[in-house]
Amino acid sequence: MTTYTDKGTKPDAGKFLRFDHIKFWVGNAKQAASFYCARMGFEPLAYKGLETGERRVASHAVTQNKIVFLFESAYLPNEKEMGEHLVKHGDGAKDVAFTVKDLDSIVKMAKQRGAKIVKDIWEESDDFGTARFAVVQTYGDTTHTLIDRSKYRGLFLPNFKKPLHEDSLCSKLPPAKLDFIDHVVGNQPDLQMENSAKWYEQNLLFHRFWSVDDSQLHTEFSALRSIVMANWEETIKMPINEPAPGKRKSQIQEYVDYYGGAGVQHIALNTSDIITAIRNLRSRGMDFLSVPKTYYTTLRENLKNSKVVVTEDLDILEELNILIDYDENGYLLQIFTKNMQDRPTLFLEVIQRHNHNGFGAGNFKALFEAIELDQAQRGNL
Repeated sequence: MTTYTDKGTKPDAGKFLRFDHIKFWVGNAKQAASFYCARMGFEPLAYKGLETGERRVASHAVTQNKIVFLFESAYLPNEKEMGEHLVKHGDGAKDVAFTVKDLDSIVKMAKQRGAKIVKDIWEESDDFGTARFAVVQTYGDTTHTLIDRSKYRGLFLPNFKKPLHEDSLCSKLPPAKLDFIDHVVGNQPDLQMENSAKWYEQNLLFHRFWSVDDSQLHTEFSALRSIVMANWEETIKMPINEPAPGKRKSQIQEYVDYYGGAGVQHIALNTSDIITAIRNLRSRGMDFLSVPKTYYTTLRENLKNSKVVVTEDLDILEELNILIDYDENGYLLQIFTKNMQDRPTLFLEVIQRHNHNGFGAGNFKALFEAIELDQAQRGNL
């Protein structure tokens, strides 16, 4: 495992502030938004569609604290781009949007460095002000929308209105306690990780934050390599994974096969109380990966020889299948949902950090073994 201290040169203009929202292209945006509200504790935030004068695409935005997910579906049968995307990839994360400062400088620099600009700077306005946007192409068919919302004060983005209906379930179910997007992981075909990492370095001036290779991350059957890219302030972290050769098909390769190339594999949502969050999410009917009992036996033995004191009750963490990774400075707690749709592609992670900036490298083996059990059930190991 490598942690990098060199951030490179600080960009003299343009700043990436945080994750803005994640846009999903799905077969049925209304139902997908409802599923994330009922199961994952989101609430309806904003809507754009036929009733607001939008004739092409239905858009349902849902929120939880600082997290915003936007689900979009095409209205018309001849919507070629969205239709082809859906056939190829299934429901998935199409766009990871960033809130930025000085959009002009960022886009100018990206152009000079050879980034593909999908849509050059434009602006949209309504009664609450003006937001400015641009879209750049990253790995696979995935894009990043760069948003300057400094002059916008509305609900979400221009021309979105309040949701058509209140979701009466929201107030009746226990809160999921998820606070913000911690990181967003992109899977690449074999030997494409380095190119994708370089794309972030070159075009957005992100730097390498953390990495692991297959000598550290492997089970008896499969392995992966990963590089985490971050903006200067390290408020945005984008891990990039690729499969490494193993005896059988790795979960990364399974993703690439079913998604039809590179794409967003999982979204990690940060919480300050993972025990309550997971109890409540389980009571809402969310399915999580389970890990072998031996994981906790080994963990208890290893913690005896560590300076780290885990304040949570290990029995409860075991009961809930929450994983622990630690070093001499601190620890993190994490758990992964099962796939959020029928294709074995996108899933979610819930993570709580205690002075630990890693990504659970110590858990990858246990996690891989848990995923391999599911893969074997699917006949894909």
